Amino acid sequence: MKKKKYSKAILLLISLMVTTGALAACSSNSNEKQNNTPTQTNANNNNSSNNGSNSNNSNDAAIGDADPFGKYETPLTIHFTRDVDNDTQDNIIPKTPGETIEDNRWLKAFSEKLGINVVYDWTVSTGDAYTQKMNVTLTSGDLPDMLRVSPAQLKQLAEADLIEDLTPYWEQYASDDLKELYAEQGTAVLNSGTVNGKIMGIGKADVYGDGVYLWIRKDWLDKLSIPEPTSLQDVLKISEAFTTQDPDGNNVNDTYGLALTKDLYGGAMGLEGFFAGYHAYPNMWIDDGAGNLVWGSTLPEVKEGLKALSEMYASGQLDKEFGVKDGGKVAESIAAGKIGIDYGAQWNPMYPLISNYQNDPDANWVGYALVSVDGKPALSPQKFQSDGGYWVVRKGYSNPEALIKMFNLHVELNWGESGDFDYYYMPEANGSVGVWKYSPVQPASAFKNIRAFQEIEEARKNNSFDSLTGEALAIYRNITAFENGDTSQWGWPKIYGAEGVYRHGVNYMNDNLFMYEAFAGSPTETMAERKSTLEALEKETFVKIIMGAVPLDDFDKFVDDWYKVGGSDITKEVNEWYASNK
Repeated sequence: MKKKKYSKAILLLISLMVTTGALAACSSNSNEKQNNTPTQTNANNNNSSNNGSNSNNSNDAAIGDADPFGKYETPLTIHFTRDVDNDTQDNIIPKTPGETIEDNRWLKAFSEKLGINVVYDWTVSTGDAYTQKMNVTLTSGDLPDMLRVSPAQLKQLAEADLIEDLTPYWEQYASDDLKELYAEQGTAVLNSGTVNGKIMGIGKADVYGDGVYLWIRKDWLDKLSIPEPTSLQDVLKISEAFTTQDPDGNNVNDTYGLALTKDLYGGAMGLEGFFAGYHAYPNMWIDDGAGNLVWGSTLPEVKEGLKALSEMYASGQLDKEFGVKDGGKVAESIAAGKIGIDYGAQWNPMYPLISNYQNDPDANWVGYALVSVDGKPALSPQKFQSDGGYWVVRKGYSNPEALIKMFNLHVELNWGESGDFDYYYMPEANGSVGVWKYSPVQPASAFKNIRAFQEIEEARKNNSFDSLTGEALAIYRNITAFENGDTSQWGWPKIYGAEGVYRHGVNYMNDNLFMYEAFAGSPTETMAERKSTLEALEKETFVKIIMGAVPLDDFDKFVDDWYKVGGSDITKEVNEWYASNK
């Protein structure tokens, strides 16, 4: 058996060398926060009979009734790996005295309520360090019981038969709340973790986000006596006015209309919301209406958006140097009060807009719904985000359903009827930090924030704030803190206040005004080879068109080139995936 496993690991090693640069990763482990010896929680130490994983235990939970919250009579010890982000290391741990990554309220909950003791074989910093360390772990063939991997790694592990098929365990053990959560934004959310029709990994439930919005300096609108926008034509007029009518009142021609970066797309300072006004959806795979997937960037509606942007650039409404500026540099211009329009997610008041307020307390950014050129709704483009990875269970582990049970409990303790949000999610006693990050698994509803806004809005109407609980109460505390003078909380009322952007998010959700990316599978073979080349081609061409370095008709040449250098093969591959997942 070990020899067979070793052979599969060798095949996986070769694949990883080609596709993820594992050789370079082997010598790059300097960012680990702890050593690589397995560590146990205090809860584990209290169960002296559990000394290692349960590879040879009988699957006592799989026999008889499938209880989503059933506690194991013989406790399990499950080996995990995990990453630790800066917020956890620098903010959460210091504000939760006595708790660590290896010993905290969440690991105790899994132990006490499910009989699951978590052991981390290693922990490292979030980002490249985790990717590199995971590559080393995978190529070693010595896998922990449960691990979080990238989409490409998921596919490789499944094809090497190194991970369990979770399909029967999901069907039998997933709670009703968990199933509902994973169905909120369509079947692609759960299907994204499938290989050959089987659920081989479980990713995040909130992979699409909850909306792209139009952020505008309302104080500039008021100063220039300009009404709020109801069409994209209004936005174009506002951009021109913000550029030419000295909205900051310094008698210098130093302001721009729209924020954008050299990367063109993103959750802040991105162009997705602008293009949506032309019913164009670049940088994502969309259904063409005939049941086929096409790369949105190649469609003619994008050309219309590029035409408008090139005209804005020529008239000085865009920063002449945007083509070399990343998000950090453009954020500096926003902080300095030089830009008045920003397309981005609901969290933009937290970054980058708050920096403008900190420098100018009169800066009043207000969020609006996306607007279009023709009165038809502009759908909010929601790109599939697999950056959270997928949880998988190594082949041969005795209790694969334990992973599903942990997902169930995370949802229940945070948002279920028997839950305790103020202890397991954002406890006021600990400065409302996100202690939910202590949990190794972290499923959450894509619309939980909008629903919290609805609860707060209902309390406003009825003057019943004392009835708020859970997440809505925690958010309301932050709004109240700002009203009482804590300027660091400025972003919360911008999102959840009476004029907060989620008043539009409610409409997005209720009227289904989303354009979800239709492809949610693992990277195809040609994607792995040609994606970076195609991305570079797209950004280089679009930036040149906007800056007037090449004519608008070069868009047509871009489309032809895109298909020639790999796009045609990728389109065929994603449509094969699409056909098999309908």
